[in-house]
Amino acid sequence: MTMDADRISDDMLSAWVDGELDAAARERVQAWLNSHPQDAARVREWAADRAALAAMFGPLLDEPAPEALLATVLGAPASTSTNTPAARRSPRWAMAAAAAGLLVTGAVLGGAGVWQWQQQQQVAQDSRLRTELAAGTAQGWVQRAAFAHSVYVGEPRHAVEVKANEEHLSRWLTRRIDIPVKLFDLHDQGFELVGGRLLPDGPGKSAQLLYQDAQQRRVTVYLRKPEQGTDAAFRYEQQGKLGMFYWVEDGAGYALVGEAPRATLLGIAQAIYNQQPGVPKAPQAPASAALPKH
Repeated sequence: MTMDADRISDDMLSAWVDGELDAAARERVQAWLNSHPQDAARVREWAADRAALAAMFGPLLDEPAPEALLATVLGAPASTSTNTPAARRSPRWAMAAAAAGLLVTGAVLGGAGVWQWQQQQQVAQDSRLRTELAAGTAQGWVQRAAFAHSVYVGEPRHAVEVKANEEHLSRWLTRRIDIPVKLFDLHDQGFELVGGRLLPDGPGKSAQLLYQDAQQRRVTVYLRKPEQGTDAAFRYEQQGKLGMFYWVEDGAGYALVGEAPRATLLGIAQAIYNQQPGVPKAPQAPASAALPKH
């Protein structure tokens, strides 16, 4: 009975993904996800779907309705403006009734043009949606880095798959994700490597390195081979308590995630950037002045 009473419902998990919970509820859901990896995996998929849908359909909200569709719904010629006196006099309930009967009238009364347009648009949208929602796409990798952090950072005993003192950690991850994986030295920033793990990432794989400071605060570094077209800019995002710096350099994608002040994360990100394989010994770190304000 206690387990059922304490269980987090799917509605609450969905509200957590949409950012609709208060602080206390968010912390309760986060604690649940930290100890229930199957639910955390489902939530990661929901978040990736949500991000892809928003990216695809968000711009459509500002587009005008096609004239052919308006003509069928309003019973007016396609060239008639919806701002004419006749259109202004049309009651909202009449417009709603016309819209409700659109499929019937379109099929029976010769709305072949509208139907064909709708079919073409649906096919194109389905094709784009399959691409956007495919695991491992460029649009979702930062979100996956955040959820991987949320799933494993709270684990007291199994936060990593291979511990830092095991010499094969770097070689193993490098072979698995096909990019050089360096174990970054963050002692000057107050963090020490705990270890790392291999993560599934659609058709490929990614790696996660976990670091911890003296106050037991943890940050993770998510590394992957990015898809073509992934934005390479050095950026910052805030998702609830989580801050994230992410960028692409020399064919490798990096995402630093943690519950820490932006300035702290920036110092860590710059240290990681300076230690990237192939970066000159004393490079200029990514310019923080160019980062967007959040």
